[in-house]
Amino acid sequence: MQEGTIARLMPQGYGFITREGEEKDLFFHSNELKNGSFDSLHEGDKVTFDVTDGPKGPSATNVSKV
Repeated sequence: MQEGTIARLMPQGYGFITREGEEKDLFFHSNELKNGSFDSLHEGDKVTFDVTDGPKGPSATNVSKV
């Protein structure tokens, strides 16, 4: 698992995670949250996640708030 910080949250149910040492933020969808709800997330929250290569590039899966 990797760790990162919620950079942006979009009302459509997805967001982006900043990873230290990485230039590009990582996309995640609310369906990938493993504990809690999308509404409980805030920009700046610390999260853990796995990275999966999808059809549009890498994205975060198994996202959990720390």
